[in-house]
Amino acid sequence: MKRILVLGTGGTIASAKTEAGYKATLRVEKVLKMAGVERQDGFRVDARDILNLDSTLIQPEDWTVIAKEVYNALSDYDGIVITHGTDTLAYTASALSFMVRNVNKPVILTGSMLPITEPGSDAPRNIRTAIRFAVEDAPGVYIAFMDKIMLGVRASKVHSFGLNAFQSINYPDIAYVKGNEVIYRHRPPTRAPSEPLMDTAIDPDVVHVRLTPGLDPEVLLAISERAHGIIIEGYGVGGIPYRGRNPLKAVVRIAREKPIVMTTQALYGGVDLTRYEVGRKALNAGVIPAGDMTKEAALVKLMWALGHTEDVDEVRNVMLRNYVEEISPASGHLQERDERNRQEDQDQG
Repeated sequence: MKRILVLGTGGTIASAKTEAGYKATLRVEKVLKMAGVERQDGFRVDARDILNLDSTLIQPEDWTVIAKEVYNALSDYDGIVITHGTDTLAYTASALSFMVRNVNKPVILTGSMLPITEPGSDAPRNIRTAIRFAVEDAPGVYIAFMDKIMLGVRASKVHSFGLNAFQSINYPDIAYVKGNEVIYRHRPPTRAPSEPLMDTAIDPDVVHVRLTPGLDPEVLLAISERAHGIIIEGYGVGGIPYRGRNPLKAVVRIAREKPIVMTTQALYGGVDLTRYEVGRKALNAGVIPAGDMTKEAALVKLMWALGHTEDVDEVRNVMLRNYVEEISPASGHLQERDERNRQEDQDQG
């Protein structure tokens, strides 16, 4: 008989109405009972709480707590489900993808947009989807929402109220669950079998800055005094302004000592710093392209990279390497490699 472990961390799915608004108060056993989940023939469901927080309150240190619970459970269970608030669910999914690699079982995060205590809640639907996929032979870290199974490191929350709140970004959905049927759309590339690895070293001192017209370069310099790494969310395929206030000048100074990663405000497509002059100037200044990574994955990956090294070149290598399908090979390091080759050809010519 297959065994499934459900770990509760709070969130809307475990919330009830209080005088101060909805608050995570229900234990995961209660959530499962209200969702109509029962121990069935063919698999057994165990459950325990490890946190009970609104996911807005989740901190990087909490990712470590969750990662350790997941890692320790892999040897005893055939699948693991984590109930979690939706606001930071994609960050936690990305963190687990890097912190617990080579997972040999399905690890599925899910939540709900409406508390399980409310009529019409999507919680039962999402929980059943997650539990059904947890018995599949599909190792990896996933998000289950509205019948969809998405690779955890590729999903983002795209709606603040709608039930279909998560989408897979620049990557196909993995599967759809219809009742007891699992319909696969894409299977991530299989890797050579190896033992699960827990690696929770992170440096949370990373700041995400949204590029806007008129951004004062002094703001970037001030941030760099405190932050160990910076994510700049640029426009379109990426670039740094160099006219007028000239934040590019600040980026040149900062990038010598601290990693600056560029992602995009566009939901789909990713970054290509070789396409326009403003992007090439950023690339030459030392900016690291995030390729087609999600904003959540880029931020978490930079924290994880800095947890292992402070050397900017080594961080660059980590950011441009594909570990868990978080970045498409042609979207990140190959762009930069091709640009370096072109520059070297010009210099030699």
